[in-house]
Amino acid sequence: MNKEILEFNSAQSATEKPICKLLMNTINEELPDAESKLWHAHPVWFLDGNPIAGYNKLTDCIRLMFWSGASFDEEGLQPEGSFKAATIRYTDKNQIEVRDLRTWLKKSKIIQWDYKNVVKRKGLLKRLK
Repeated sequence: MNKEILEFNSAQSATEKPICKLLMNTINEELPDAESKLWHAHPVWFLDGNPIAGYNKLTDCIRLMFWSGASFDEEGLQPEGSFKAATIRYTDKNQIEVRDLRTWLKKSKIIQWDYKNVVKRKGLLKRLK
């Protein structure tokens, strides 16, 4: 377990801690080869240096994000931003459908856009897988 992520999770409210713990544990199980760290002050998992999944604290919820999630063709995720990201927001642990989360995490390994090099490519996003 990444110490920084554990500290991030423990700093959350009593309602948010179980959300973060379930997300962290499920992501770690489904992405065992991923590097995890705090990136821009929130937990993110990377494959080969490319951000795959992460979550952060918003004012009223915990937001789970998949950097390539808009390409998953899955219900439940909402496109976010001008690239290929998609998110879902949780205010209670019981809102997390673990089966859906596992499906999205499996897709995150096989559907990836190259965020690692987007700056070098001056904003051009290319599909890796």
